[in-house]
Amino acid sequence: MDRLDELRLFLAIVDSGQFAAAGRKFGRSPSSTTRIVAELERRLGTRLLQRTTRKLSLTDSGARLAAQARRLLADYDDAIDGAIGEAASLRGNIKLSAPTLFGSRHIAPLVRGFLERHPDITLQLTLEDRLVDLIDERIDVALRIGHLTDSSLRARRVGEVRRIVVASPDYLKRHGRPRRPDDLAQHHAVTFVNQASPATWSFQHKQSGPQKIKVSSRMEVNRAETAIGLTRDGMGLTRVLSYQVADELAAGSLVRVLRDYEVAPIPVQLVYPSARLMAPRIRSFLDFAAGELPQTAFEHP
Repeated sequence: MDRLDELRLFLAIVDSGQFAAAGRKFGRSPSSTTRIVAELERRLGTRLLQRTTRKLSLTDSGARLAAQARRLLADYDDAIDGAIGEAASLRGNIKLSAPTLFGSRHIAPLVRGFLERHPDITLQLTLEDRLVDLIDERIDVALRIGHLTDSSLRARRVGEVRRIVVASPDYLKRHGRPRRPDDLAQHHAVTFVNQASPATWSFQHKQSGPQKIKVSSRMEVNRAETAIGLTRDGMGLTRVLSYQVADELAAGSLVRVLRDYEVAPIPVQLVYPSARLMAPRIRSFLDFAAGELPQTAFEHP
């Protein structure tokens, strides 16, 4: 067995938790699979797997090898795909990650259009509001809202969003429209429990400069959809990203306030591990998404 297949077998054992199941994928008997792993451990001079009658687990060395092997094999597979050339039919799987609300509103429809053009491509879309590790989780492309902090990643900027304050027309009719950030002292707010300072809102004005305001939080939530719904029902004002309430603003169920005091826009980017060994299917998706997202997902002056 060559070294790459040896690593693939090792990862199959890790993923399945069984020597026999992994061996079957490669046409190997359990005893043959055990010998291959034992030889790998002997050559590396360290134990990779802890075996008991009930459980199979990775040692620290095994966990490091598994992570490095996944990256190596992904790069190898992408290099082979790339060697086929752009003229070949695009095929294979793409793993995407995006924030929940942005992904459901904008990435999912975009993906549908992309797959209609490329019937031999499959795609896995994960929507969650956390910063995923592209390398460890083998993500090909992720949509990120904010500045890129990981210098090992590459990015293509596709737009920008703003943090904006909104309220329902009914709420503003009952409580009045705030004209300056200081006016928020007379208002209720719906804030987020998962922010560092949920009841402190930042503002910026070209004449008065930056300003931080402590708002009166009547309710804290952990989901943007919940905050938007409560605000639409007249619970108070909330501060969200502009794309999150684009439909409500267009329909008139929410109204944007304090626009002259909004802070600088936040970049929205498609990020990916490296362009060095990028498979044609990944490059094709990046080109497609970079062309479509600015037309559909962001406000235009």
